[in-house]
This record gives sequence, C-alpha cells and structure tokens, in this order.
Amino acid sequence: MNLTDAEWAALALSLKVSVWAVIISLPFAILVAWILARREFPGKALFSALVHLPLVLPPVVTGYLLLLTFGKNGAVGAWLAELGIVLAFRWTGAALAAAIMGFPLMVRAIRLAIESVDPRLEEAAETLGAGRGARFFRITLPLIAPGILAGVVLGFAKAIGEFGATITFVANIPGQTQTLPSAIYAFLQVPGGEAGAIRLTLLAIFVAVGAVLISEWLARRVAKGIGRT
Repeated sequence: MNLTDAEWAALALSLKVSVWAVIISLPFAILVAWILARREFPGKALFSALVHLPLVLPPVVTGYLLLLTFGKNGAVGAWLAELGIVLAFRWTGAALAAAIMGFPLMVRAIRLAIESVDPRLEEAAETLGAGRGARFFRITLPLIAPGILAGVVLGFAKAIGEFGATITFVANIPGQTQTLPSAIYAFLQVPGGEAGAIRLTLLAIFVAVGAVLISEWLARRVAKGIGRT
C-alpha cells in the first residue's frame, strides 16, 4: 500500500491523538467508574446521564459545545489562551474531542469490571487495617485490569474513528488537524478521490483490528497473572 506523505501524516496524527485521548481520559474514567460502582449519593442518576451524554448527543453538537467552551473567545478557552494554551484548531483540541467522545465507553467498561469485584474482598482488607488507597491499588485495581484494558481499547477505537466533534472543533487542516476520518472525508469531496479514501479506509481497519488483537493478548496475560496470585 503506497501512501502519500499527507496520508502518512494523517495516520501519524490519528495515532497521536488517540493515544493522548486515552491518556487524558483514563484516570478520570477510573475515578468516575469507581464512584458510580461503589457510591450512592443524591443526583447519581443525573451524574451518570451527564457522563454518558456524549454517546447520545450528535457529535457535531459536542464539537460545537467544545468550540463555545474552549475556543479563543470561550469561557475556558479565553483563560487558557492567556496562558498560551490554544485548543481550537489544534491537534490538542482533536485529542480533547476524542477523549470526551470515548470517555463514556471507557467508564462503562471499567464500571462493569468494578461491579464484578466482590465488595467483601475490600471489606476483609479493611478489617486487616488496609486503608482506602491500599485496598484499591492492591486488590481492586489488579482485579479490574482486564476491564481497564477493554476500556482503553474502546476509547482508542473511538478516538481513531472520531469525526463529527473533531472536525467541528478543530476543522480539517492537512498536517495539523487532519486525522484519518477527516482525510477520508476530504478525499470523498473531490473527483477521483475514491482510491485515496479506500487506501485510508483499509489502513483504519488494519489499525483497529491490530489494536483489538493486542488488547486480547494483553488481557490474557493479565488474566493469567491474576490467576497465579
């Protein structure tokens, strides 16, 4: 498969955006999943609905809300601009958009993993003097590792395929914000661009399948490690 420099650039940017989207999301996803799985509080249903809102909102709406919030004239964007941080129409904004769109998928996978852990294990550790942090890192975290991996893969796959929110928030600038989906869209807008669109589509499928296979291998390794402990 012979790719042009622009197509390689779109692939490299997609991978960078996806990796950073997962890095940004993961700590918050674990925290939110733990809160939803282990805590009861007034407004929990509303909180859960807000967390999962990006799944049901049109991606363009999410992108527009990001633009209103993090654009140079937005409430947060104007403050960040004073610090020299610009997200709109930058690859960092694409990572933020991808992180937000994949966040609910990561939370759901990790929450299910936490709910599958018997709370009595944590209670037993507490009676032995283990603090909350020790219980989480020594008992809960190793047991939910496969769920975390599943969440990471879902978040990565969502980031690779994210289009609507990204193009609305950061546009489609070749070499700067043009990811694989944006490049495919650009090819489809010009006569004779079908060949380029097919190349990038096959490339996106290859990357997605590779990510799933790697995650399955890692999940098996983690499961074997847990089984030995």
